[in-house]
Amino acid sequence: MKQVKLTLLFLVINFGGLAIGSYLMNNGPLSDWYINLNQAPWTPPGIAFGIAWTLIMICFSIYLGKLFTVENTQKNKLIFLIQFILNVSWNFIFFNQHLVLVGLVTITLLTLLLFYYFFKVSKNTANYKYVLLPYMIWLCIATSLNLYILIHN
Repeated sequence: MKQVKLTLLFLVINFGGLAIGSYLMNNGPLSDWYINLNQAPWTPPGIAFGIAWTLIMICFSIYLGKLFTVENTQKNKLIFLIQFILNVSWNFIFFNQHLVLVGLVTITLLTLLLFYYFFKVSKNTANYKYVLLPYMIWLCIATSLNLYILIHN
């Protein structure tokens, strides 16, 4: 029961983070600035972002519910807080401020943090770590899109 409650709590926090990030991106993908950028040929259609982030946050919340059931430590709380800040701030940095290089650094740090979750933090979560894969894959794609924009604009 504790894991279910924690998963629900993380669903609220994570989707709240998505809402904050969406608000901070200042019309992001629909802005003239973004539309007029040279974008990577593998850039997914706009609808893919909403679907992907919904799946990612559901999976990530399930993982966090398990993680905090077995290891509710200060270290895990700090790692989650850093992840949350990096995830939310990237939207503002990239879409609102147009700081593509700073955005690349931010999303690279976020990606590395997810890999850290997968390989180091997940020792006691059994197979739950595999629900991080959608997030990890999406961040690799997003990082490559950010890098492409940096190089080709």
